[in-house]
Amino acid sequence: MLYGIGCDLCELAHLEKSLTGAHAAAFVRRVYGEAERTALGLDDPLSAGRSAAHRLASAAANFAAKEAFLKAAGTGLREPFSLCEIEAIRQENGAPAYRFSGRTAEWVQARSLTARLSLSHEGGMALAFCTLETET
Repeated sequence: MLYGIGCDLCELAHLEKSLTGAHAAAFVRRVYGEAERTALGLDDPLSAGRSAAHRLASAAANFAAKEAFLKAAGTGLREPFSLCEIEAIRQENGAPAYRFSGRTAEWVQARSLTARLSLSHEGGMALAFCTLETET
């Protein structure tokens, strides 16, 4: 049964300012989980095998995924959620998926929810669409 639906758009240029500004390191730690930072090369941009443009588009899509989840949950960003506990990862086949940790994972498990994620980026924008479904 459908629990919630959420979508979000993220402008790449706006996110780029957050990723390159004076407080970029703190922003990255607050927003992105460890698996995301590693996959996106956000801790060490020179170590990532992707182009800077592709990393930025993927980082924006991941940010939009976090916002889409919060909208599907119907709560916005408040307790018990933390953005870095809502990770958008890529499965072996390249498909996006959510990985939750901490209190966010507890919230999802307590409600027996399954989260589904779709991402896209084009023309300077990134889009995420999230559905939350219950088992019953």
